[in-house]
Amino acid sequence: MLKVQTIPGIHIKRDVRLTDDQKKGGLVWDQRLNGQAMVAKPLGFQCISYKSLKLISAYGYAGCKSLPSRSLRYREISCKSDRYDRSSAQYLRTEGSAGFITNIMKYLNAFYEFCRPHTVLGTVIGVTSVSLLPVKSVAEISPLFFMGLLKALIPAVFMNIYVVGLNQIYDIEIDKVNKPNLPLASGELNTATGITLVISSLIMSFYMGIKSGSRPLFGALVISFLLGSAYSIDHPLFRWKRHAFLAASCILCVRAILVQFAFYAHMQVCVLQRPLSFTKSVTFATVFMCFFSAVIALFKDIPDVHGDKHFGIQSFSVRLGQKKVFWLCIDLLLTAYSIAILVGASSSDKYRRIITVVGHGILASVLFVQARRLDIESKSSITSFYMFIWKLFYAEYLLIPFVQ
Repeated sequence: MLKVQTIPGIHIKRDVRLTDDQKKGGLVWDQRLNGQAMVAKPLGFQCISYKSLKLISAYGYAGCKSLPSRSLRYREISCKSDRYDRSSAQYLRTEGSAGFITNIMKYLNAFYEFCRPHTVLGTVIGVTSVSLLPVKSVAEISPLFFMGLLKALIPAVFMNIYVVGLNQIYDIEIDKVNKPNLPLASGELNTATGITLVISSLIMSFYMGIKSGSRPLFGALVISFLLGSAYSIDHPLFRWKRHAFLAASCILCVRAILVQFAFYAHMQVCVLQRPLSFTKSVTFATVFMCFFSAVIALFKDIPDVHGDKHFGIQSFSVRLGQKKVFWLCIDLLLTAYSIAILVGASSSDKYRRIITVVGHGILASVLFVQARRLDIESKSSITSFYMFIWKLFYAEYLLIPFVQ
């Protein structure tokens, strides 16, 4: 059952400063309100009436961030489990349109988190960067180029949503331990909604891939679908994420090989109508992203050791330990940056040489400094560092077009 602390309204006084322990415990109050508060670990929903303040959710509270313009009536929410579940709760009712807008915004935010925006952004930046590699002059960046880019980008994003959404559907119990704030794990979205979003994304991706008439693009979508499904689906022949090598191979094949070759071929052959020939830049991008994709595949499991171990996911972090995998990731990235600096130094163009050498040198230095400061025992620090690696991933795709 959900554990909450009930505080009578008379104990919520004006101008009272909260102690550090109370803040850590999630005690929330507003001096403009009276009433009782049911307090749990903070999260951030809105649930308020002028007569009483109720704060509740499974891994957080439903509380007010600001005084609403309309009075809200509430029905007390009762949870049947230790997680907030829409099917086991009665919802707040509002008078007027305020509640409708709030619910829409809540659903949009849940959908945003369901899409795993850092991966979607990685796909957008990666596909755009690779699509620029066949371009030989500014004149080729024409409406035809942008149409070809959109024909590749939109189905790629839909396929990205399918892959990450499918993984969340099959990982609900694991995510309740590892990532409790994800929409399916927290109950913000129910499983049926998740399945609908995943199937719709898959259909849209394939439909747009077929309509594009691009074989490289459609081939990339099909392979991404097969690998993404094999990675997540709980079936004796699938669920490759249980095996460290297969899990890393799935991510490496898609992020390092498919994105570079397939989308480059799409732009080169189907959009710019030129014979397929791989350049130094696309070869460099593929090799570099092999390192980076391996790091993402390894690092993403470092914060999830406890849940993975409990559910039998034999990730490298479970088998080797978090610290060893962490420094292995750092070594791989520093090696990749060293290769990039050497490749950049060999460029015949002065300005490209300066940008690639200096740019990769700065990224390597920032990475090393941040790695030395990391508290490997802190899950929040590791998770934050993982998102920092994604930022390095984005930055690399900004530098790749300068490698010639």
